[in-house]
Amino acid sequence: MKPIKPLAPLSYRLKPAEQGRAGLDWRADFLAMASPCQLLIQGVEQPIAEQLARLACAEVQRIEAKYSRYRDTNLMATLNKSAGVVVSIDYETWALLAFADQAYRLSDGLFDVTSGILGRVWHFDGSARLPEQSSIDALLPLINWPAVHCWQASDGGQFFQMPAGMALDFGGFAKEYAADRALAAMASSGLPGLGPLLVNLGGDMATNGVLFPEHQWHVGVEPGILAGNGGQMAAFLLTLSSGGLATSGDARKFLKKDDRVYGHILNPKTGWPVAGGPRSVSVCANTCLESGLLSTLALLQGQEAETFLAGQGRQYWLQW
Repeated sequence: MKPIKPLAPLSYRLKPAEQGRAGLDWRADFLAMASPCQLLIQGVEQPIAEQLARLACAEVQRIEAKYSRYRDTNLMATLNKSAGVVVSIDYETWALLAFADQAYRLSDGLFDVTSGILGRVWHFDGSARLPEQSSIDALLPLINWPAVHCWQASDGGQFFQMPAGMALDFGGFAKEYAADRALAAMASSGLPGLGPLLVNLGGDMATNGVLFPEHQWHVGVEPGILAGNGGQMAAFLLTLSSGGLATSGDARKFLKKDDRVYGHILNPKTGWPVAGGPRSVSVCANTCLESGLLSTLALLQGQEAETFLAGQGRQYWLQW
């Protein structure tokens, strides 16, 4: 494996928050995980806000560098090139794989982190180019989460094994996980005067709460994506007081042919986009990770998305 080059610190721009308290409320904008991102930091002076922003950006960058499938020298590349060899993994990776296993079981196999291999033939760039059925069929045998083995040894070590030709893709939850971890990095920093915080990674959000019960974070939602960065017309507004909020949909990743829109949520059993479901699903839950999982699982249900969500005991919004 090639040596991993250290990354330059993630660049962000800190400025006073719109309609915030002068000198106490801040907004940091940056790009990560192929998305416009934002931190909202309340109740601290600029030096503390700078430290908090650095902590959050460093955590997002760490997770992207470790788990992105678009890098060829990171841990994800090592796992995807392992070709049946047993690989020692750290606890964080083992826990994320355990989460993936839980998602697979909850969805009856519709949420499968080995289905990212379909990205070799599906390119959701807004065009009308659909893959050939033969190209999809060639990949379906490689989508098989039960063939992946993860275990803990008696000495506490964690291990991973995956057949040759298969590949993992954490794209279905990495951004949500990063939002939760960035929030945790700031909230556990021990810096003085810590107030309300909100992390927005391309529409996947996590917050530690609000200053007063009557205060809320106001979030604009456009079809398929949360638009907290301004400059875009929101379809409707949501309020968030704590926990996580995530939206899944087809606003940015889609194909369109013969007046039909093909969203990027793929059924791993057929290799084709799920048909008949809502354009987008937004879910509030205890964490951004849970919110993102429920919103994606709902889209995977197609026409039964609302029936699925109604049984989860979480607040949700659909756009058809």
